[in-house]
Amino acid sequence: MPGHSETHDTRPPAIDGDLTAVTERLRRITVQVHGSSGGTGSGVIWISNGLIVTNAHVARDTAAVVLPGGRAIEARGLAWDPEYDLAALALDAEGLSAADVGDSDRLRVGDLVVAVGSPFGLVGAVTAGVIHAIGPRRTAGSSFIRADLRLAPGNSGGPLADARGRVIGINAMIVGGLALAVPSNVVARFLAPLRYGAATVS
Repeated sequence: MPGHSETHDTRPPAIDGDLTAVTERLRRITVQVHGSSGGTGSGVIWISNGLIVTNAHVARDTAAVVLPGGRAIEARGLAWDPEYDLAALALDAEGLSAADVGDSDRLRVGDLVVAVGSPFGLVGAVTAGVIHAIGPRRTAGSSFIRADLRLAPGNSGGPLADARGRVIGINAMIVGGLALAVPSNVVARFLAPLRYGAATVS
């Protein structure tokens, strides 16, 4: 129409959260883990009084955990499951920033995801991608999250989160160029038998 101008917004569609803010939150709940057997990776502060989740191939009985602020604390093993590549560690600490855990059953192929870890010693390094598939790692096994993002040694045990910063998996390995992560709901079942502090972990 004469005198009427129309503009078209060419910006990409908005995502659920500001990735810069999401990244900062995830870095506050991600730790470095140095296992007693020589394994090195990352971990997630699952509960604020010092419950850490990481991979079984990173730590088992004891580990040195480096908190986001740089403080190192000795951790003891609470549970270990090599089948699902999960380990739970306990720290003598209080008031830590803890993960906002999401429902991995609600993930969809194409969802944006973010991973944080310490690949090659780069503390708090971030990578992002999308959910490629959700399927079994092997014929008789749990469904693992497959994401199209870049991981490297040191990312193992760190968080895989959605665009709102909710942790929906624990990064475990690279297979066929894709990142494999243990779904958060599998982690919850792994932790369910534990009693940590005054209550059963859920």
